[in-house]
Amino acid sequence: MATKKFDIVIFGATSFVGQILTEYLFQHIGLSRKIKWAIAGRSEAKLNELRDSLGEKAVKLPIIVADSHDRKALDDMCKKSRVILSTVGPYALYGEELIAACVDNGNDYCDLTGEAYWIKRMLVKYEKAAKKSGARIVNCCGFDSIPSDLGNHFLQEQGKKQFGKYFNNVKLRVKAMKGGASGGTIASMAEMVVAAKADPQLRKEMGNPYILCGEKHGYSVRQISVKKPEFDSDFNSWSAPFIMEAINARVVLRSNWLRKMAYGKDFSYGEAMLTGPGKKGGLGAYGLTAGLGAFAGAMILDPVRNLMNKFFLPKPGEGPSLQDQLNGYFDILLLGKNKKGQELRVQVTGDRDPGYGSTAKMLAQAGLCLAFDLPKEEKAGGFWTPATAMGDLLIDRLNEHAGLSFQIKE
Repeated sequence: MATKKFDIVIFGATSFVGQILTEYLFQHIGLSRKIKWAIAGRSEAKLNELRDSLGEKAVKLPIIVADSHDRKALDDMCKKSRVILSTVGPYALYGEELIAACVDNGNDYCDLTGEAYWIKRMLVKYEKAAKKSGARIVNCCGFDSIPSDLGNHFLQEQGKKQFGKYFNNVKLRVKAMKGGASGGTIASMAEMVVAAKADPQLRKEMGNPYILCGEKHGYSVRQISVKKPEFDSDFNSWSAPFIMEAINARVVLRSNWLRKMAYGKDFSYGEAMLTGPGKKGGLGAYGLTAGLGAFAGAMILDPVRNLMNKFFLPKPGEGPSLQDQLNGYFDILLLGKNKKGQELRVQVTGDRDPGYGSTAKMLAQAGLCLAFDLPKEEKAGGFWTPATAMGDLLIDRLNEHAGLSFQIKE
């Protein structure tokens, strides 16, 4: 792997988040002899246009032309690179061939998927081969699910230092966030709805919080999700469902399972949005819940979903403006409690919109972490979560280079 031409390749560089990622990586590391990287995608013209937009200094940035369904081109790309960063979703439609190519060629890989059912499918088909080839596959390296997975990891390690034991109960609450959605995200959500509607068994799997754990996962508790407005006395605030819990909680539960249930077989984890105290907070919680319900209902109905896609929702390749990205942010709180009643709070913040500005930086640093901080001898091949693959190494990178902050909340 050390003799490969590129350390990192961004696959899907001309997608909305891919463009942000490319610009960030160019600003962060430039074109140096120490870190060799390239951009890849199916359109040479669009790749050239993206490179040109970076200015004259980017003229020597290498380009690789490869399509999501062209296995030969994907194999050729993998043979040239150590780490592949993929932004090409919906992954259920466009992601499997690249996973297969990375597994067969022993590549490290990170993506931005939030599609738990697709990850499960990939685990079943490719996990054994990844362990054999040494390919380290790390899904969910964006806003879903790095703040949740690494936030829990940070909380647990701090709890261990202070109290000598991990927390068996953790709540994550989104205090505030600001950012827009892109067409790619909407397309991924729509694909999940369509897939679930067509397959009753898949709908059942999607409702299983342990879908990413082994069949004999060993959990002894029922996970409790916030599915309606409720007052949370731990945060003195009303709370409402958080749409990203559907993937985030499953990743965090897998992390505990991969760590041989270090946080306990009775470990419980849940996420929600905080809307504030009092009558105003209550109204906000009910309004947010109703809005999420209406959106989900609209996405289930084919005619309504098609109408929304045509006239109201952003198209693939579209997303929040640069100003909206710069003005975006997120502020997340985690509360851990152990069996003795001891508790600790931590805060995870980001300085860009969560879905794109911050997500691009998270994915870039995850790739750099795999490439330069984590030798193959220290982490074997297989399907890992961000926390179990990189843990403190990635937290340090995110604190230093990506505008994120992980800290104890006094």
